[in-house]
Amino acid sequence: MVSVTTDVRRAAERYQGGDPAAGITTRHAFSFGPHYDPDNLRFGALIACNEEHLAPGAGFDEHPHSHTEIVTWVVTGELTHRDSTGHETLIRPGDVQRLSAAAGVRHVERNDATVPLTFVQMWLAPLEPGGDPFYEIVHGIADSTPYAVPEAGAMLHVRRLGAAERTAVPEAAYVYVHVVRGEVVLDGERLGAGDAARITDAGGELEAVGVTGAELLMWEMAGE
Repeated sequence: MVSVTTDVRRAAERYQGGDPAAGITTRHAFSFGPHYDPDNLRFGALIACNEEHLAPGAGFDEHPHSHTEIVTWVVTGELTHRDSTGHETLIRPGDVQRLSAAAGVRHVERNDATVPLTFVQMWLAPLEPGGDPFYEIVHGIADSTPYAVPEAGAMLHVRRLGAAERTAVPEAAYVYVHVVRGEVVLDGERLGAGDAARITDAGGELEAVGVTGAELLMWEMAGE
């Protein structure tokens, strides 16, 4: 029998980044930029899980990406997105946005509203490099409808729980659980907002149980 392994990473352990003087505060879950950690480069296909906090008027000017699947989940506020393929959209809570950078794309991300913006941005390594950039936004995704990223062999599950409600952890070689808000108990560990669990060889027997109302992002990822 394969043994399930759960590795809990706390919000306070994230690498601090961004540019606070410019209204940008970032918390990185994985090795990122100057925070190089050879033991924390990726988990499954996931190579970044960044919590971004933008003050009104703050943002990231146009910058390039390549060979990366970029998935964004807004927690509060609204995010303005523009990219070099001609898309300009507003992403709000409940929306899933994906930008497949493929062989190369440029984009801008800003908080053009008058209230603070918080979003979670997750980067996944594609199974094959290259190709043409691709953009998609799904408005108001439901708990029962996972979002597939076949280019990375991954699927995103959004779970919203009330107190004492349960949800199963997907059966997969790799499962990454990020707590967006609230508190849950998972495999005997109490997890709060910003905490994450990296689960290897999940066999479908694990559940997350709401301690309070909670929102979870769960990545189901295939093995190598």
